[in-house]
Amino acid sequence: MGSIAFFATYRPPLALDIFSLPAYPNATRQDEIHLTDGISYNYNCQVIPPQALRTILRHSQLASSSQPPKRSDIDSGRLTGLVFVSERDSNLETLHFALLRFNCDDDDDDDVAYDDDYVDDPYVDYGGGGCDDDDDHCGYDDDDDHYYDDYSYDDDDNCYYDDDDDDDHSYYDNDDDDDDDEEEEEDDPCPTEVQVYSFADVYGTFSGVRMEDSGCIAVGYTVGNGTADLYLVYASTMEPIEDRRQPWTAVYKTNLRTGETERLTPQGVSDLSPSVSPSGKKVAVASFQRNGWQGEIEHLHTDIYVMHIRNSQVGRRRVLRNGGWPTWGSDNIIFFHRKKEGFWGVFRADISNGETRVTHRVTPVGIDAMTPAAINDTEVAVATIRRKSKFNEDRVAEQYRHIEIFDITAPGHESIEITRNTRPKTDHYNPFVIDGGNRIGYHRCKSARVKSGKDMHRYFQNLKSPKRHVELNRVSGVFPTISSDGSKLAFVDNEFKSVWLADSNGVRMVLDTKGPDNIFSAVWNQNPEKDTLYVCMGPSFNADQPLEIHAIPNVSNVSSDNITTVPLTRGSFNNAFPSTDPQGRRLVFRSTRNGGDERYKNLYIMENSKIGEFSGGKIRRLTRGAWTDTHCQWSPRGDWIVFSSTRDKPRDAPEKSIEGDPGYFAVYLVKATDPDVWVRVLKSGYDIAGHVNHPCFSPDGRSIAVSADLAAVSVDPISLPLFLHSVRPYGDIFTVDINTRDIYKNKDIENYTRITHSRYENSTPAWTMYSAMNLDADWSSRLKDSYVPTCPYTYPEGGESERRIGHLCIPRRCC
Repeated sequence: MGSIAFFATYRPPLALDIFSLPAYPNATRQDEIHLTDGISYNYNCQVIPPQALRTILRHSQLASSSQPPKRSDIDSGRLTGLVFVSERDSNLETLHFALLRFNCDDDDDDDVAYDDDYVDDPYVDYGGGGCDDDDDHCGYDDDDDHYYDDYSYDDDDNCYYDDDDDDDHSYYDNDDDDDDDEEEEEDDPCPTEVQVYSFADVYGTFSGVRMEDSGCIAVGYTVGNGTADLYLVYASTMEPIEDRRQPWTAVYKTNLRTGETERLTPQGVSDLSPSVSPSGKKVAVASFQRNGWQGEIEHLHTDIYVMHIRNSQVGRRRVLRNGGWPTWGSDNIIFFHRKKEGFWGVFRADISNGETRVTHRVTPVGIDAMTPAAINDTEVAVATIRRKSKFNEDRVAEQYRHIEIFDITAPGHESIEITRNTRPKTDHYNPFVIDGGNRIGYHRCKSARVKSGKDMHRYFQNLKSPKRHVELNRVSGVFPTISSDGSKLAFVDNEFKSVWLADSNGVRMVLDTKGPDNIFSAVWNQNPEKDTLYVCMGPSFNADQPLEIHAIPNVSNVSSDNITTVPLTRGSFNNAFPSTDPQGRRLVFRSTRNGGDERYKNLYIMENSKIGEFSGGKIRRLTRGAWTDTHCQWSPRGDWIVFSSTRDKPRDAPEKSIEGDPGYFAVYLVKATDPDVWVRVLKSGYDIAGHVNHPCFSPDGRSIAVSADLAAVSVDPISLPLFLHSVRPYGDIFTVDINTRDIYKNKDIENYTRITHSRYENSTPAWTMYSAMNLDADWSSRLKDSYVPTCPYTYPEGGESERRIGHLCIPRRCC
């Protein structure tokens, strides 16, 4: 019952959206075309070939729409299609179709999207144009950069949409740009309209909680005297996998004529990043089939397998070791990325004779290059980072992710830079090919819509939940905590410098630190009458440095100017993750005191939560051992304490696991009055490896929510928004039901429920008995308001800094 709130890492605070540029040097911002309706987050796009689009349009939902598409629109180039991931449906990350209509005048050759040769070559697809060869910035007049008649336009962002999320099936304009609403609109000859549909709605496929990704079209090919059906091939987490700590992602195909869906990935195997060959006969995937997932994060240890689209179980074979993100240059040439010699690079391989170890590095050593999109068997578009950056520096253009084209036949292998000239201080992700390489698409944050010093809206977002009677809410703040009566929500900002409170009085900052210290791990006293919030202050993620617990009493009724914090701990110890008993008198926390040089962490109980260890206050040790006990919470019944720990880490386990992370965290229960009564409740891997962290009780004490890597990863992490310089991610939110009468009956519970399915990293859940829609929870509506400072690192020209991308670790404050 109630609601679970959590925070998502790696999800940019500004929406991602899809754009394209012509594939030549020195393109300008006026050449950039916006390819969606601008609603929600949109990314990972591919063009739908006209042959497939005709098949899709025969389905009843599209054919019966208020403006039914016509086949003649496709043949003339007036209508084209895209398939991409959008978060508009219940904030799930699922596939959608976009129909882009170009209302060009056939009598004016200068305004026609395609010339007469288009009908003879139906596979030419512009996917975002509406322009002839002589005019690559159709939709603009000669005097200004504004889009078409009847559409408001943002000078920097080429946007033509509104912020209304209620209607996914209509055309949109932008009503929220105060700077442009009053400007005179011009009569441009080629207005673009965009209509978006959910793939699941159109085809009646699985509509439960899942993540979908990497949609691509398998075109029809000749089979005997007929033509094979066309398919949408994609990755999905719709089916659980039996093995713990393995990805749920598998590759599926949906017949675009019949709607029948079939799994291509063998049962028990996990595949990512499907790509269909040009003939439509084969699918390449990045697969964990050989070794499974071993805890790696940035550089996945996948191999590339190829299978037949008609019968995936026959002839599935590995063609390349140690590679990801495959893309076909021809039916025998595959481009892919891997990390080698300290840099990400894009490689090319000829697989005409089966598995090969012979590969050619297309991108030079010394730059990072990833997420390739093949144009043909010699050219490939990639995302590059030309120069590595340090986390505490302001990046220059070469340190942003930009799109480039590499051609192995070009003299000196010089590249064509696509995006660096248009938005040098904006990251661009995951290119895709349009019209045979005449244009290149990508997604980026719509950062130009936020000017330096302006607010950026952040929301309390409701997600579709797989658990009946339990709502799911994502908070744009770290360590969300909800008071036990459901009336107040508090959280820490992304910079770890301030604490925000949302209640019946609105949304406001109640604590701000001006010095070098960070703030994290905010939590309410379980007794709402005390109106006390606890935080930790000091260097974060550094056990060698002192970290103190502070109380903020009477926090809801005191202005931020008069807020005082009361220190509860002292000394040279690292103290964190406080939680009170139900009466609010005692407080459990974890500390490095008595942890020796290794800084082991154990649980301690503060007998008086008001004075802590000052004025004679006593601290009682609850657990002891050469390990880490952390992330503790007192049960609402008052008898047990839940926490995560490495106490069962095998003796022969490495000190550091994959990519330097210690791992081996499981969740435990301990009796609050007897440290000898304890039990391990939930582990990730069968060998205890992995992360099950940040446990919290349900309001009735009968369930526990955790952040865990039980489902490993769901996408290739290097494709995510600026994954570099991140802290260790934990995975998704899961829940487990427990026996409240006998603690020992909770040993190594096998059954759990996956709550979130995300490419991002979801962590620090908080569980309240109240629905976010409950009128008593006044803060749920208040969080629809913006709060400041929200965008401290936006550059005046609309660029973005990596400290604004949604990470958890902010080492310095510049404002």
